[in-house]
Amino acid sequence: MEQQTLLPLLLITALAVAVPLVTSRLRRITLPIVVGEILAGMVIGHSGFDLIETSPTLDFLKEFGFAFLMFLSGLEIDFNLLTGRRDTGDLSAWWHRPLPLAGLLFLGTLVLGILSGLLLGRLGVVDNPLLMGLILSTTSLGVVVPVLKERGLLRAEFGQLLLIEASIADFVTLVMLTVVIALGRPGPTFDLLLIPVLLVLFLIAANAVQRVAQQPLLKRILDEVTHATSQIRVRAALAFMVAWVVLAQALGVELILGAFLAGAVAGLLAESEESTARVKLDAIGYGFFVPIFFIMVGVDFKLSALMSSPSAIWLVLILVGLSYFVKVIPALGLRILFPWRETLAAGVLLSSRLSLIIAAAAIALQLGVITEAVNASIILLAVVTTTLSPMAFGRLCRPVESDRRHGIILVGSDQMAEFLARRLSQYDEEVTLFSPDTTRLSELESGDVRVVTGDLEDEALLERIGAGRARALIDLTHTNQATMDLCRLAKDRFEIPIVISRIGNVDLVPQLQALGVKVVQPALATAMALEGALRYPTVFDVLVHEAPDVEVGEVILGNPALVNSRVRDIRLPGDALIVSLERDKTIMVPHGDTALRIGDRVDLIGTPQAIRQSADLLRG
Repeated sequence: MEQQTLLPLLLITALAVAVPLVTSRLRRITLPIVVGEILAGMVIGHSGFDLIETSPTLDFLKEFGFAFLMFLSGLEIDFNLLTGRRDTGDLSAWWHRPLPLAGLLFLGTLVLGILSGLLLGRLGVVDNPLLMGLILSTTSLGVVVPVLKERGLLRAEFGQLLLIEASIADFVTLVMLTVVIALGRPGPTFDLLLIPVLLVLFLIAANAVQRVAQQPLLKRILDEVTHATSQIRVRAALAFMVAWVVLAQALGVELILGAFLAGAVAGLLAESEESTARVKLDAIGYGFFVPIFFIMVGVDFKLSALMSSPSAIWLVLILVGLSYFVKVIPALGLRILFPWRETLAAGVLLSSRLSLIIAAAAIALQLGVITEAVNASIILLAVVTTTLSPMAFGRLCRPVESDRRHGIILVGSDQMAEFLARRLSQYDEEVTLFSPDTTRLSELESGDVRVVTGDLEDEALLERIGAGRARALIDLTHTNQATMDLCRLAKDRFEIPIVISRIGNVDLVPQLQALGVKVVQPALATAMALEGALRYPTVFDVLVHEAPDVEVGEVILGNPALVNSRVRDIRLPGDALIVSLERDKTIMVPHGDTALRIGDRVDLIGTPQAIRQSADLLRG
């Protein structure tokens, strides 16, 4: 390889290292790394010092980085969200459910986007209004997901709805862009007929992957050959991506669609975001190939084309205004479920545009549908929205307040309710005993337990005793219908994070679990306790407080200063230790390199004082 080919690559890789270091030191403004990479490319590229000469090597790395970026974007698609159904118990409000509502929001965005494209076409800005309308309809899933994770909203209904809408926007607009681009090419449009072939192959591959992934033999073989030198899962994922890119090119379809579909299929095999293969693919992509792509986007940016046309400067302002208009207006429909602040925050965050809009603009430029000035305007649009939207979202939408909820509501009137109320009152937390009959529980009122009498189905009374801010509700009733009504009210109306129900009727267990209720069956719980006392006597003593100097605690991480900190670098007070954590409904045993995130449910063990101090530290 020639030396002049390596020197530009050396400069680009050096910038890829420097940009995160610089952006992390910015205090007054949060600048996404990808935006920093584009700006760095502008400095060394044609709009700045012009230090980079294009070469076949750089062109290949840029194109492969682009394909890798679309592959990683496809990995973000969660088909469980797109195909799952959440039973709200109200069939008349089917459009309140996340998937139909997200579909309606995107449909509104698409209509407004196409109308905006027609307006720009009427003004003579673009030759293909439909293509511009689709460009304005895109959403950057790669921006939405990290922001929701950072705010601790990814698992909340609000975050799930935004994730579904962003996934639909990414997937549908990418397919429609591929169709419009095929129509825009000169010559026969036979390639257009092959796009459905690629989509059918995608469905076949997705179904086959799901079936193969469930085979124990394959898992055993992969585990046997997964080691440092083989990295079989990573190799297979990369080979799969390249195969789909080649297939897309063979069918005359844009490689972005092939890479995206490959990522979506590969995502079916990834058990979670913390899977080893997923982490390694992120490291390869975002550590090398993707930064090259974004830096080269900045290198190729033509500021002169933008500055030479006064109308192009106005175009940037018009595009920014339209990009928020087509997202915020449809998002107002979320007001039926969420307050105004969250509604506006949703529209602002969904206005983020990055990889797909830059890709579509590059292809449109190659086809001659847009000019260099319009392409530069679209790149600036991506920079502006990717920078401003997360900042505005953070101002409008507060972090999830699951860790700020406090208080436990205990429902019942038998000896178990009395015993449990006394036990829970030993903690520094408000305990409310809610019962239709408290004659035998009146002596608890003189202690640390608040006793309330009333109808279990009285929603207003539950509101008054703090159900809207309670962190947990424990149901010890015996009536089947009362149990179902109370648990549904606690989860759907008051959104209490932890709802536990003691139930003897096994027929109700699936229905309660579908609501997100933790079910305890007395006979099974007794058997498990007896087995625990036999097999793990020390742990059993800790849990039942027979070991007074050792305690187990749990806290939701809310301290921004600890985000992305490794477990080994966190110095907890006293002898407190992190023994496990729950993230995205997955329980993990952390190791030294595990990085903490906002919303992680962290389990601690240590002396009571150390547990309390550590909880304060982690909450922030």
